[in-house]
Amino acid sequence: MNGPQRRKEGESNRGEHFRRFAHGTSRVAGSPWTFAVACLVIIGWAMTGPMFHYSDTWQLVINTGTTIVTFLMVFLIQNTQNRDTRAMQLKLDELIRALKGARNRLVDLEEMTDEELDRLQEEFHRVARARESRHKQRPEQKPKPSPREVREQATPAIK
Repeated sequence: MNGPQRRKEGESNRGEHFRRFAHGTSRVAGSPWTFAVACLVIIGWAMTGPMFHYSDTWQLVINTGTTIVTFLMVFLIQNTQNRDTRAMQLKLDELIRALKGARNRLVDLEEMTDEELDRLQEEFHRVARARESRHKQRPEQKPKPSPREVREQATPAIK
């Protein structure tokens, strides 16, 4: 197997099955139809209140159901979010590596300590403030035209 489907020797399929299950479940759980079904369940539960005299058991049904669903969804959503974050991080790493002049030490930011991240953030704030102060010191310059404006100026209007 190559690429994303490669697995370590002896690794079980459980991780892959869970990944697919979590991904599919989070996609379905986030759909408008699932929201509509959840609303119908709550409306149906509320309508049965008079039939069960709004008993403790009647209340316990919705409380238990929502607690179980919430508990399970936390893990499914976290799994999906972890994968999405990891994929995004890899894409950003690839862009950093591909850009000339980019600092390759930024590739592993997620591995830095909070103190290192704080120092880096302060460095970026200093760079932004310095750029802003340089911009204010320059005499007012006409902004560069966008590529679209350049094309429009170069091409005579056709009427």
